[in-house]
Amino acid sequence: MAVINVNPTRMELTNLKRRLVTARRGHRLLKDKRDELMRRFLDLVKENKQLRKKVEQAVYEANAHMAIARSLMQREVLDTALMQPKQHVELEIDRENVMSVLIPRFHTKFSSADRNDMYSYGYAFTSGDLDAAVKVFSDMLPSMLRLAEVEKSCQLMAVEIEKTRRRVNALEHVMIPQFEETIRYITMKLDESERSATTRLMKIKDKMLEDAHHYNQ
Repeated sequence: MAVINVNPTRMELTNLKRRLVTARRGHRLLKDKRDELMRRFLDLVKENKQLRKKVEQAVYEANAHMAIARSLMQREVLDTALMQPKQHVELEIDRENVMSVLIPRFHTKFSSADRNDMYSYGYAFTSGDLDAAVKVFSDMLPSMLRLAEVEKSCQLMAVEIEKTRRRVNALEHVMIPQFEETIRYITMKLDESERSATTRLMKIKDKMLEDAHHYNQ
């Protein structure tokens, strides 16, 4: 591991030790963030699998009822029955901050307080399977919206997990080893300088004692 290009001084040594402490603290925090993101991501993946299975089953059931309704009703009657929906839905989108990831939150508002008030047609010329299809589609709306929330949250968290993983690896395998190696290098240089200075002082002391001895003679 190459050392950082700095002057081997005590000031630089102190600065590098401070930066090393900060890097280790940041590495620990980022690892905790990565682990927590992974935990939440896996929970969302599990929920996503269950929701998708539930929604696909509901779509299959609704399509089956609709196919029977088409076979029993005239096309003009079916088109007229579904032409003007009775229930209207407004969708509001908020953001929730989860470990620095802004994930979507969907909120629905229905035009009628009674969500079961959804049939805009009379029952005299329509099939009961049409009622069943409309009911299934209405009931699965919350699950579909939650599925959209979860899938988008998984995408956003996957991106953040990858970014955090790269930062952790950069600190763990590049920055922290560089700081440690540079600290060792500067410490070695300072020790060498201190030994050289001590040797010079001892020689100066010996010379002074020798001169003093000759002088006393």
